[in-house]
Amino acid sequence: MERASLQCLLFLTSVLCCRSIQAGLTVSPSSSQLFEEDSVSLSCEEDDSSAGWRLRRNTTRETRTQCDDWGRSAGSSCNISFIVSLDSGVYWCESREGATSNSINITVTGGAVILQSPVLPVMEGHDVTLHCKTKTPPSNLPAAFYKDGSLIKETTGHMTIHHVDKSDEGLYSCDITGHGESPRSWITVTGDPTTTAPPTASTSLHLVFRLLLHLVVFSLFFISTVLMVSLYRHRATEHHLPVSVAMTPLTQAEQGLGDDSDDVIIAVTTEHLF
Repeated sequence: MERASLQCLLFLTSVLCCRSIQAGLTVSPSSSQLFEEDSVSLSCEEDDSSAGWRLRRNTTRETRTQCDDWGRSAGSSCNISFIVSLDSGVYWCESREGATSNSINITVTGGAVILQSPVLPVMEGHDVTLHCKTKTPPSNLPAAFYKDGSLIKETTGHMTIHHVDKSDEGLYSCDITGHGESPRSWITVTGDPTTTAPPTASTSLHLVFRLLLHLVVFSLFFISTVLMVSLYRHRATEHHLPVSVAMTPLTQAEQGLGDDSDDVIIAVTTEHLF
């Protein structure tokens, strides 16, 4: 019974500890749009390699497929050497325990123009540069940049948005006269972690949950340690039980034997010695 309880506690402790392990997905080249026949490498930036993070994706034809079905696996990375439009979809990392990383949308086009934009969320206050590229040189041609279908700017090759904020989120695209228009890509802007924001009910609840999780893990570890020590001492006691000798008083009949009884006892003792 004690052994079963101990194993259960150790299992729960390991499960709760593993829930805090995280990974982030990165892409090289860092662009949300790619030309057909390009190569791309996706990697899981992991806190713990023992968690077994692997790449998965959803496309228009498949759901939750692993790297071995559409690329070349290399540990927690996946390489696609000849990407096609059917590879467009959502990519993410997933551990053996079912934990997931951030997801990335990749669009593969057979057209002549792409918009190179960040695949990861952009921090508020940072600068973002968008590149409008053609599949064949020259790539630094005059281009028009659009946000949510409206013209932002006409410039040569690239456009920089300075000190982005939440209002800069949206669908971006570009157009090069005589070559065509790129697909649209969503740019996400997140809060700057260096600034201190006032706590909200959701953040406070998250902090309380994290604190309770750590307390539960510590409590389970402490209880499992106590049970292990107790079980060890119990087994040690069973193997080293003291031997006690019980002395019973002589009965009156035995006491009344007198000197003759001593002779009998001595005789019997002598007989056993031989």
